[in-house]
Amino acid sequence: MPNADQEPLERRRRLRRELTNIPNLLTFGRIAMIPPVMWLMLQQTPVANFFAAIIFTLAAVTDWADGYLARRMGLESLLGKLLDPLADKLIVLATLVVAVELGHIPGWFVVLLLARELTITGLRSLASQQGFVIDVVRAGKFKTAFQLIGLVAIIVHHPYVIDFGVATEVINFNLLGIALLSIALLFSLASAAVYFKRFVAAIIAA
Repeated sequence: MPNADQEPLERRRRLRRELTNIPNLLTFGRIAMIPPVMWLMLQQTPVANFFAAIIFTLAAVTDWADGYLARRMGLESLLGKLLDPLADKLIVLATLVVAVELGHIPGWFVVLLLARELTITGLRSLASQQGFVIDVVRAGKFKTAFQLIGLVAIIVHHPYVIDFGVATEVINFNLLGIALLSIALLFSLASAAVYFKRFVAAIIAA
């Protein structure tokens, strides 16, 4: 059994292991991708936007990979549980802020999306403090999927001529992105209502 002098050393070693395990390194990598995505978007050229979309997509892949590896390798940690959602919100927030700055999406739209995220984060945090667990609802998963795909389209932004084999169409990716984010917003509001309902039910049942 470690003595009092060994406990701080053991905590530092445990923290070092958590900081350098593969899932958390992927999460740090996702955070590191934020500045390049923002810088490339600000160049406002088709090539820069294309590479920004690729980096953003890679970040979305690491979001899935770090959680999967943490569960598969038994490396789930308190630090990972803090960093993973933080990294997600940071890259989404950064992308939305730049898109508003460039006039690609209206500011009020972003306010609604972020207000929902802050509200749900607050509810889940409060529920956790009270010993309740509010599970992720299906509408929330749909929201995340449409939001990520919509953001990729917003980042691409420029119209492209797409050959579908039977017809050739000009696709305005910015409008496509706004449409997908609108769907994400609907799922976002629906999932927020479910979270709030479950929170109230848990409080009443306590």
